[in-house]
Amino acid sequence: MIIKSVNLETVCGVTSTLPVNEKPEFAFAGKSNVGKSSLINALMNRKSYARTSAQPGKTQTINFYNINDSFYYVDLPGYGYAKVSQSEKEKWGAMVERYLHRSRQLCQIFLLVDIRHEPGNNDKMMYDWILHNGYRPVIIATKLDKLNRSQVQKQVKQMRAGLGLSQEDWLIPFSAETKQGREEIWSLIEETCDKREALPQ
Repeated sequence: MIIKSVNLETVCGVTSTLPVNEKPEFAFAGKSNVGKSSLINALMNRKSYARTSAQPGKTQTINFYNINDSFYYVDLPGYGYAKVSQSEKEKWGAMVERYLHRSRQLCQIFLLVDIRHEPGNNDKMMYDWILHNGYRPVIIATKLDKLNRSQVQKQVKQMRAGLGLSQEDWLIPFSAETKQGREEIWSLIEETCDKREALPQ
């Protein structure tokens, strides 16, 4: 995929009105520090357009990035914050749920999980919650470069088992360092957009 233009078009907080977009949306969810901003930057072919931070809970808004004036990357607030109050978590959860229910253009949710560890309770809850809201997420197994090559298949198997994935469910190992997995994600996005365009209007 050739990235010609990137524009942070809309930033929504807990009291904001969600945009009514006409182009396909691809949302990214994941625990704090799982590498979500790094993934989005890699998919935008930019080094630091989406903010990265060592501080958990940095993304407290829903950010809509217009890509090539053709579709959107939607950066959802991270979950599993260590230093955020329960009331704040509930507000962000309600904001994300409102987005999932009201967006008419959301085509796919990518759920990021750290490949180095067995999926935690927060990961499992988020996966089940996305399913409950009517979407089947594509799992992005981040931080692939932190593993030895011999460990990858074991960790992928553990992740599939931990989340209860079937063989038909997508799981894409990804490295922000080497960009391994980026082409596969881009292909999935392009294929989804092409199928959408082929539908009768």
